[in-house]
Amino acid sequence: MQKTTTRTLYDYWNTLRGARSAPDRRDIDPTRIRTALANTFILELNDKNEYDFRLAGSHLCSAYCRELKGRSFSALWDKRDRDALETLIRAVTEDHAAALVTFQGTTPIATKVAMEVLLLPIRHNGSTQSRLLGAMSAIDDPYWLGVQPIMEQRITGLRLIWPDDVSLADMARDVAASVPREVVFASAGSPAGPARPPLAATVFGRAARRYAHLAVIDGGRS
Repeated sequence: MQKTTTRTLYDYWNTLRGARSAPDRRDIDPTRIRTALANTFILELNDKNEYDFRLAGSHLCSAYCRELKGRSFSALWDKRDRDALETLIRAVTEDHAAALVTFQGTTPIATKVAMEVLLLPIRHNGSTQSRLLGAMSAIDDPYWLGVQPIMEQRITGLRLIWPDDVSLADMARDVAASVPREVVFASAGSPAGPARPPLAATVFGRAARRYAHLAVIDGGRS
């Protein structure tokens, strides 16, 4: 997690849930995360089984130069990345992992910006399927952000974090140095340290599934 807003939301969510796999939506107090609020959002499952923005902070709306409330979160992503994103979201809503996504946003005049997104499970009416809590921030905060809207975005890296794992510090390391106990979504073209061999048949002795240009490595939680 490269941004303070991302870490602030994660730490608050992790403290709030306690011994639970996910906190309840009603437990969230916006005043406790006021420094991250402008970058925070809540997603809601729609009747197409996709996610829309139920709430979106002002910095997020500014990055896209439009109000995001009621708009599709799924539709923001390049079609080639949507299968991987859906797999990631299922890990959050069904397995209660925390998900960290990095992506490259592109404006209409081909200006680019690196962003990171955090997705966290929350309970609503007893279920973790219908709501997601998240934060999105520009990694470098270019001066033009808010003037030139992000129109396209491609995933550059994905990872899942299991908050109950005792080696949380290890799981925060770069994908290149990650340990088998986590589930890692590694971008084949992401700048994750020294060059690695292609992720094909097995990694750490386990099968790797490929989604478009991304490889999904199942490492378990042991």
